[in-house]
Amino acid sequence: MKVFELREKSKEELADLLNGIYKEIFNLKLRRGAQELPNPLRLRTLRRDIARIKTILREDDLDIKKLLDPKKSKHKSKRGE
Repeated sequence: MKVFELREKSKEELADLLNGIYKEIFNLKLRRGAQELPNPLRLRTLRRDIARIKTILREDDLDIKKLLDPKKSKHKSKRGE
């Protein structure tokens, strides 16, 4: 997942995504013990996604770079403007 895609999400969405990634890693590690994985590089990709998400959340906590507020999203419909 790209960083700019992650920065558009709220803290709650990032936390849910992080939870889902942890579950996927757990399932892949279980399958790796029993059989060969169809895409072994998926584990590396997921670990890097975790690092990206945690970095973005930490930057928000330290006020380095704030996350977008979902209520003030840039992607509003143009009919109302």
